[in-house]
Amino acid sequence: MNLEEVFNFYKGKKVLVTGHTGFKGTWLSRILVNAGAEVTGYSLNPPTDPALFNMAGFEGKMNSVIGDIRDLAHLKQVFEDTKPEIVLHLAAQPIVRDSYKDPVYTYETNVIGTVNILECVRLNPCVKSFLNVTTDKVYENREWEYGYREVDRLDGYDPYSNSKSCSELVTHSYRKSFFADGHCAISTCRAGNVIGGGDFANDRIVPDCVRAAMAKKPIVVRNPHSTRPYQHVLEPLAAYLMVAKAQYEDGKYAGYYNVGPDDKDCVTTGELVDMFCSAWENGLSWENKSDGGPHEANFLKLDCSKLKTTFGWHPRYGVKEAIGLTVEWCQEYEKNGDVVAVMDRQIKKMFQ
Repeated sequence: MNLEEVFNFYKGKKVLVTGHTGFKGTWLSRILVNAGAEVTGYSLNPPTDPALFNMAGFEGKMNSVIGDIRDLAHLKQVFEDTKPEIVLHLAAQPIVRDSYKDPVYTYETNVIGTVNILECVRLNPCVKSFLNVTTDKVYENREWEYGYREVDRLDGYDPYSNSKSCSELVTHSYRKSFFADGHCAISTCRAGNVIGGGDFANDRIVPDCVRAAMAKKPIVVRNPHSTRPYQHVLEPLAAYLMVAKAQYEDGKYAGYYNVGPDDKDCVTTGELVDMFCSAWENGLSWENKSDGGPHEANFLKLDCSKLKTTFGWHPRYGVKEAIGLTVEWCQEYEKNGDVVAVMDRQIKKMFQ
């Protein structure tokens, strides 16, 4: 896998990114803009305040459409106006705890939203490559110690995870029902937990760390013993772009792919916070305070051998380096520095 070739492929390509105002969507849009793609984004307003999207220097560089993925008529209009060749679907309600608070909205966004985007792809023959980004939580979690493979049973536990399992099933049905002739290649990517500069979400461990560090307070950790596959945000984004390119050029690459770090980078939340504290310095510390919140899995990791054998892919950064890149961005932000320059530098390093 040559990431420089992947990057260069997107020059001049018409790409639609849903969920472009979110954390991953903003980083993905920045990569595509830097690569010279014609980028259209379709998303709600940024989900956080502050928001990375508003800092990322997109004025005049991409077509940003504010809209709801549940609004099929609006989505159809955007497809007619922009005629994308490649569609990367990231729009979602992504927070487990929020899915317990508002399960109906979570299912509407994550399931009907997937139906709507696939319906637009079905009606617009300009689209040659479609990628649905789901999550490592789509699998029925048996808390076992080996990684889940693409053939394992889909059955997420909480409304967020389950709605993403449903999103997978919708994609499989559309692929078999309407795209069997191969005129558009369709894949899903199931990625693990991402970290990186500019994530301001609630109920995510690294943003919690950053807020505590900037407030000079101890970090509160809810589940220090839960194990998760952590990776820098650029890792899965590079994989998505790689899969979308490969299937655009040859439909045989369409399918379902796990995207996660190597086993050594599946660490407990406590270990992750220790790494953050040592990278940030300034005597930062943390305390264990379980708040008896809703069910979350204790142990989860992916088997990514399919992605590795198909594309020769391998993660570029370990979890410690991923934390270092995150802290680099956050400390630049803390001093009101040039965070876009940090993003562009990290993107350039990833794709060279």
